[in-house]
Amino acid sequence: MSHWEEKYRARAIPWDRGAVSPALLGWIEDGELAAGPGFGRVLIPGCGHGHEALELARRGFQVTALDIAPSALAHLADELSAAGVDAERVCADALAWHPAQPFDAIYEQTCLCALDPGHWAAYEQQLFSWLRPGGKLFALFMQTERPGGPPYHCALPDMRALFPAASWRWPEGEAGRVGHPNGLFEFAAVLTRLG
Repeated sequence: MSHWEEKYRARAIPWDRGAVSPALLGWIEDGELAAGPGFGRVLIPGCGHGHEALELARRGFQVTALDIAPSALAHLADELSAAGVDAERVCADALAWHPAQPFDAIYEQTCLCALDPGHWAAYEQQLFSWLRPGGKLFALFMQTERPGGPPYHCALPDMRALFPAASWRWPEGEAGRVGHPNGLFEFAAVLTRLG
């Protein structure tokens, strides 16, 4: 049994908001994330209980929810069924999984900060390969201001180095700040895959 599966079975999941992230709702409301012709396939790596997967499925997106913990995906399956919507659910290691085709968008909230920083470069390569050219990465970078983890501190200068300008277009201006019920906060940014 994986470390993360143990956490879900024990309900020791303080990172779970219990609801959709306000950042995702904001991106939907301002039209930054909208389903339409040629744009609607969304991947959520480290989806957990899938609050965002459920919300996007309700709004007509074609959602793929990826997690390493079977219990998390089973919970999501029940929620989707109760809502009368569907999403593809994939139980796999994000560092090893490869989809059949790239996605239009990725919602990244809890996967990066859960990985040991020694795996971040490999994960960035996965994100790049999962997105089609011009696809968007809707990212929330956890700020802990402390060493160790998880969650690991995703300092913005480190994130800009991890997602370099040669491969990713960063938005102009400062990243938005999103509070978290666990007392921490995240920086929100929408990156576009180049090339």
